[in-house]
Amino acid sequence: MKEVILHVYDVTNSESEKTNNTILQINRVFKDRIGLGGIFHSAVQVYGEEEWSFGFCENGTGVFGCPPGKNPMYKYREHILLGETNCSILKVSHILRELSREWPGDSYDLLSKNCNHFCDAFCERLGVPKLPGWVNRFANVGDAAVVVAGNTALRLRQAKTEIVTASKVAYRFMAGLASNSNSPATPESPNNSNRSSPRFQGTWFRNLVSVGAKPSSSASEVSGGDDDTLPLRQQQSMK
Repeated sequence: MKEVILHVYDVTNSESEKTNNTILQINRVFKDRIGLGGIFHSAVQVYGEEEWSFGFCENGTGVFGCPPGKNPMYKYREHILLGETNCSILKVSHILRELSREWPGDSYDLLSKNCNHFCDAFCERLGVPKLPGWVNRFANVGDAAVVVAGNTALRLRQAKTEIVTASKVAYRFMAGLASNSNSPATPESPNNSNRSSPRFQGTWFRNLVSVGAKPSSSASEVSGGDDDTLPLRQQQSMK
């Protein structure tokens, strides 16, 4: 049995300091204050001193590794123990080779095939629980299968002003990324020129709130694993 650790980052890889600060504000309000979610990058560590994730690249696999908690493109937030796997190190290496073929870098999509979706797929093959719902909630605002937290409404009222402001920024940010059909939708180049109607923004925010905060039993923090190296070439993430 080997521990499987999730590493979570705030997405702060924009060249614009204003954009990075906006994302940090969104994450503070939606995750830290009301527990719904935010804009996050994630990676999975099992065996060895590397974490594994997925990002955009024009050629080859989008699967890449780097030292745990040391991805230089993002601001490190926390690590979470997801469980323990029965897979041997050889089996894990085989799984990663399979995933590297199944997840080419040019298939990256912000809303439907991002780093968090990759980590879910990796965890499923490792036989451990998937990511806590808040990690990828902004990409899954239409998922009606999650559990509504009982105290969400109270916390929403307490942070009403900040939430309304941040929801508009978050919607425009995500909509701008998702609507750029000429290039991969990556957080480096947000298209803030898209302006949707207040009615549609309100619908998006209601969908976000309606899914609630999914409880997670995987909240223990742990240290790194054993020093073994898995046979995959590292690539620079473009997420």
